[in-house]
Amino acid sequence: MKSKRRRKSNSVKHLSHQLRNAFNSLPVHLSLIVISLIWTLPTVGLLISSLRPKDDLLESGWWMVFQHPFDFTQYQLGNYIDVLTAEGMGQAFLNSFAIAIPATLIPIAIATFAAYAFSWMTFPGRQLLFILVVGLLVVPLQMTLIPVLRSYNHLGLSGSFLGVWLAHTGYGMPLGIYLLRNYIGSLPKDLIEAAAVDGASHLTTFTRLIVPLSLPAIASFAVFQFLWVWNDLLVALVYLGGTPDVAPLTMRLTTLVGSRGEAWHLLTAGAFVTMIVPLIVFFALQRYFVRGILAGSVKG
Repeated sequence: MKSKRRRKSNSVKHLSHQLRNAFNSLPVHLSLIVISLIWTLPTVGLLISSLRPKDDLLESGWWMVFQHPFDFTQYQLGNYIDVLTAEGMGQAFLNSFAIAIPATLIPIAIATFAAYAFSWMTFPGRQLLFILVVGLLVVPLQMTLIPVLRSYNHLGLSGSFLGVWLAHTGYGMPLGIYLLRNYIGSLPKDLIEAAAVDGASHLTTFTRLIVPLSLPAIASFAVFQFLWVWNDLLVALVYLGGTPDVAPLTMRLTTLVGSRGEAWHLLTAGAFVTMIVPLIVFFALQRYFVRGILAGSVKG
């Protein structure tokens, strides 16, 4: 009888403890829900606007669809059809891939080598050079547009994919070196020393140990760099010049909208068209991305 009472008392205490914890965490959960709703509200509005006819967009706001949410006649795919079938859109997709993939792989390769050198190799001026590289993070890229463009015109790189690859590599290198150096430098020192004792060269250590262990950080930087390059308009417009043969998707969408924004309803559909590839990349690398973000937050 006493044991039953004791078990009942323990269950009541456990239940009250759970209720107390749930009540204490309720403000945090409500705050997260509110922040999530506010954060996703513009995207929802953009999605609804992309599915509405042009005349409806001009007459009323996107929230008016909730007056009759199950009236599917107020939605249509005409905006997406106009964007996908527009002249030069297929070439723009290919150009975006031709720009984004090399402009992501090149800085990853260089930044990974540099991060290993800054972390585990000894040479004069290493710390000073690393400080200079990190200092480039605060330099606005707009300051470099005219000098670099003049150099490109002199070297014949203006309007070519090679020129924009080199530009994106230079702009992405400081962040890549900073992120990867912090991660690679936190790897166990004993592991690197054991490889050196076994006679492994720096190249062997880098390819056999550093790269496999640094995949989370590399994937994190790859996501950042790819999203930046894919969504870029300024760098492509300056260094490529806007010719249709090399124009990426972002530049093609600006021509669809028009110089005066008279076809801005196409921009809503174009925004979601351009989001398809970044979403695929993000979800494909999500596991490594989360591990790279959380790296170093827990010791053990």
